[in-house]
Amino acid sequence: MSKKKILSVFGARPDAVKMAPLIKEIAKHSDIFDNIVCVTAQHREMLDQVLNGFDIIPDYDLNIMQPRQTLSSVTSKILDGLSLVIEKEKPDIVLVHGDTITCFSAALTAFFSKIPVGHVEAGLRSGDKYSPFPEEMTRILTGNVANLHFAPTKSNVENLHRENIKENVYITGNTVTDVLSGEYSLVRDDYIFENETLQALGFTEKKTIFMTMHRRENIGEPMENIFAAVKRLALQHSEQLQIIYAVHKNPAVSIPAHEILGNIPNIYLTGPLDVGDAHNLMNKSYFVLTDSGGLQEEAPALGKPVLVCRTETERPEAVEAGTVKIVGVTEDNIYNEAVKLLENSKEYEKMAKAVNPYGDGHASEKIVNILKNYFFL
Repeated sequence: MSKKKILSVFGARPDAVKMAPLIKEIAKHSDIFDNIVCVTAQHREMLDQVLNGFDIIPDYDLNIMQPRQTLSSVTSKILDGLSLVIEKEKPDIVLVHGDTITCFSAALTAFFSKIPVGHVEAGLRSGDKYSPFPEEMTRILTGNVANLHFAPTKSNVENLHRENIKENVYITGNTVTDVLSGEYSLVRDDYIFENETLQALGFTEKKTIFMTMHRRENIGEPMENIFAAVKRLALQHSEQLQIIYAVHKNPAVSIPAHEILGNIPNIYLTGPLDVGDAHNLMNKSYFVLTDSGGLQEEAPALGKPVLVCRTETERPEAVEAGTVKIVGVTEDNIYNEAVKLLENSKEYEKMAKAVNPYGDGHASEKIVNILKNYFFL
């Protein structure tokens, strides 16, 4: 039995977090799989934080990130760079993740070489091709290219079926649950934060809100509304609350964040956090305020409610389960929903104790078993 060569390609921080346990799982089967990793570095610094956290050394690093990069420039650089990697390695399958430009560009490059594509975190849909942008369209296009579809939930499978994608579709759970509650978890009771701001904070006297906010569709007035709600929340609940905001490096986010929130004593603005700090901060937080897709999956694994500052989500199962609530982008609604969680213990417990819809922490193992059957049975 000859070994099969698996090429995993990713380039953004969220995808690196979710691919890390799968790469580790593939490595356990070196008798049947050659485990090759290529990163595009679509997000350089934030990607490196994850690679370091999981001790992953890529075999190839396209290092494409540049100032003021555009979606078109990122796509073309990945197509050019990855085609050389594929030509050299001749993998038996290319694994991609989620909905980034790296995900779609890698899938398209593999398709051009007639190499099968495995899509991890397949089947997510918001129903609006411009929201989130460009992620809704990149995951749809990747789904049409892919040969194997690893869907986190039943509703993701149903989305694919509605698009007439019915072969080789599997429910696996989400690999992020492996990172938070499985053997690859970085969450520990004795964890010491790397970030100096977090090292200096206490987490027992005040309730902590962990915040991220960065989506393109929120930049401008929606984000200013969000920041106004957060400022009001911090000022009116200063005795009981501290807010830690891991600020994205995009100037369209970081500049208004510092202008509106920068001088409030109980709001702490940090840079992007490495994966260990982020997951352990989440574990110490009371709830999460975000517009991130990934945190809608990560926080429920730790029993943390999530308020999502968006008008829709491609993760409706989390809303249906009760772990996530969509609160929109208006100041009053965000403020009122946050206060409800802070002051209404029944409302809080209802969200905190809801069943996590994203699996049992064995998604990576399930995907590897599917790959074994695909190649060897």
